Amino acid sequence: MLDPNLKKELIMEHYLHPLNKEIKEDPNYLKVNMNSETCIDNIDLYILFENDTIKDITFNGEACAISTSASSIMTKLLKGKTIDEVKELIKNYYGMINHEEYNEDLLEEACCYDEIYKQQNRIGCATIPWKGIEKALKEYESKK
Repeated sequence: MLDPNLKKELIMEHYLHPLNKEIKEDPNYLKVNMNSETCIDNIDLYILFENDTIKDITFNGEACAISTSASSIMTKLLKGKTIDEVKELIKNYYGMINHEEYNEDLLEEACCYDEIYKQQNRIGCATIPWKGIEKALKEYESKK
């Protein structure tokens, strides 16, 4: 379990200096939009699949600190992962978010959201990019 101060530092670092925040105009990238009905969060994910692996993933959009940092951490975590590995990460992430069983080692920095369940109104913020990758996987797999 991460130290509470480290959690805050990770969230703020990924919010102020997000990784992989970039628009991809390349038609080989699958673009998925996710937005919230209750706040400003509106994120586009850009995913490049190659041989059932996420070769590259970026995001862009307007979002709160939790959504932006969650998107940054997620893109870092998913790069280079196979679809099966991504599905396992999604399962573990939701397990953590729902205060259920999960593998902390798999989630790495994403564990900074392990107490988000205590703030029900922030769960949507922490899951918006993950719902986006689920949507992208469904779209990718339906085209195979």
